[in-house]
Amino acid sequence: MSQARSTRVRSHRTETTDRAKETTAADEAATTRDARRATAEATAVDECPECGGRTHVDSAERVCADCGLVIEADRIDHGPEWRSFADDDTNPKRTGAPLTRSRHDRGLSTEIGRSTRVKGRKRRRLARMRTQHNRARISTKRDRNKVYAYTEIRRLTGVLELPDSVRDTACALFDSAQDESLLRGRSLEGFSAACVYVACRTADVARTVGEICAEAKATEAEHRAAFDAMNRELGLPIGPTGPAEYLPRFASDLGCSADVERRAGELAKRAVTEGIANGRNPVGVAAACLYTAARELDADCTQREAADVADVTPVTVRRTYVDLTEE
Repeated sequence: MSQARSTRVRSHRTETTDRAKETTAADEAATTRDARRATAEATAVDECPECGGRTHVDSAERVCADCGLVIEADRIDHGPEWRSFADDDTNPKRTGAPLTRSRHDRGLSTEIGRSTRVKGRKRRRLARMRTQHNRARISTKRDRNKVYAYTEIRRLTGVLELPDSVRDTACALFDSAQDESLLRGRSLEGFSAACVYVACRTADVARTVGEICAEAKATEAEHRAAFDAMNRELGLPIGPTGPAEYLPRFASDLGCSADVERRAGELAKRAVTEGIANGRNPVGVAAACLYTAARELDADCTQREAADVADVTPVTVRRTYVDLTEE
């Protein structure tokens, strides 16, 4: 009789399980080796190179506890350069807040805080000290005007969601206007709005006069008087606004595609070259260019929608559209 040979067939699931176990074991071994290496490195750092004793960090020095050897001195502190007095125990940051151009004293002044724990005579004394401190901090009418204007500029830039660079530029421009004695007989609110508008123009941030005056405390007449005074006396480095500056914001509000915006940019350039935009509101020209590009590319955009985004009438959009499409 022939002996029957026994064969053992391993299933695919069994092989997968064994392979997963081998992979897990390899990963655990690698993790163990990394942990041992990190422990060895930490031990080597904590050991004294002379006597092998333990070291400890004392302020800015690393010193051996056994032999007193100074292993490391003058360590660089990479922490922040301002301080939070709210939590000195776990967050001992030093010095004050960073300097800012949007404060009349660059943010170097201090304030006497308020506390609900203080009662009676001490609370009244702190109130008198706070009043005297504010009087000493804003001692002249010049500083008072600057504080009021800076507050209005910060409010405007916050409402209009403008970057901090525009805010700082507007504050510096107000300083220049005050140094040239342009504020006498004119509105501080008007100068604040005009400074924000000029800062937007110089930073290529598309904001119209109507948008700024709608959020400002000044009227368009006060804004115009302040802007004309600064432009005449300071020689502002700004030119006429082109319709291309408003295209990205209007296209985003209308939900236009990149192709429509690109074609609108070409139409705006042609409108300036051929003189179609001469004597017209650049906002209305930009809206008409977007509407024309949407019509050419079969996009969904009406004259009313384009006019509402630019805050103009549909007639303004239609007139520029006719000039752009006529052969």
